[in-house]
Amino acid sequence: MLGLALLAACSSSNSDEDVSKIPVEQLYNQGLDALNAKRYTFAIKRFHQVESNYPFSAWAASAQLMEGYAQYLNHAYTDSVGTLDRFIQLHPTNKDIAYAYYLKALDYYEQIVDVERDQKVTEEALAALRDVANRFPDTAYARDARFKIDLCLDHLAGHEMAIGRWYESQKLYAAAINRYQRVIQNYQTTNMVPEALYRLTEVYLAIGLPDQAKETASVLHHNYPNSPWYKDAWNLLLADHLVSGPGDQGEAANEGFFARTFGWIF
Repeated sequence: MLGLALLAACSSSNSDEDVSKIPVEQLYNQGLDALNAKRYTFAIKRFHQVESNYPFSAWAASAQLMEGYAQYLNHAYTDSVGTLDRFIQLHPTNKDIAYAYYLKALDYYEQIVDVERDQKVTEEALAALRDVANRFPDTAYARDARFKIDLCLDHLAGHEMAIGRWYESQKLYAAAINRYQRVIQNYQTTNMVPEALYRLTEVYLAIGLPDQAKETASVLHHNYPNSPWYKDAWNLLLADHLVSGPGDQGEAANEGFFARTFGWIF
């Protein structure tokens, strides 16, 4: 009986009713201690209680931001986005506003999935990261955001390539061409472009368009002369007796050739 009484007493002391009697600073520090101990669920609870019980205190804004951070660490990304959106809306001039935008972008970034799957969250991450880079261009957050933007673009380009390869394997050549062209047009700075040009060369040969294949291979050589994808493209042309000997730049060396051929391909 004594044990049950003690248990009941402990339960009562930790109830939400008693939280209102805990000073705001103590509540906040309990949240920090739990966060440092990786007890994220309890930290989230304490920070939320600071905001709920002391909404007009000097601690409320910081507690809301810390709640979003604890949710991020707890992999509760959707909850974190919601918390950070409220923070951004309620405290647009807060000294930590840049961090709030950056943390929200990380919430999306951490959810990016394999290139074979839907990339909606990658697009959301890209938009959020660009927002950080544009709003706070001279901050460390913006520098990291720009790095992650490049990774997002590579990922989106990889998704287009995966779909294009599948279409090509099914001999749906028009659909494959469309995907490869989208990579070249929309993701020109990514490392997927050389393969996209190679795949276009491959498809053009498969559907009996040797001139387009040669022009595309020339674009590939002009821009990525040391790429293994160019060597593979040249070997395809060799196999079809469209070229002879080792690959050279030929017409691709002419000034302005890339711009002319790029436009002609599309």
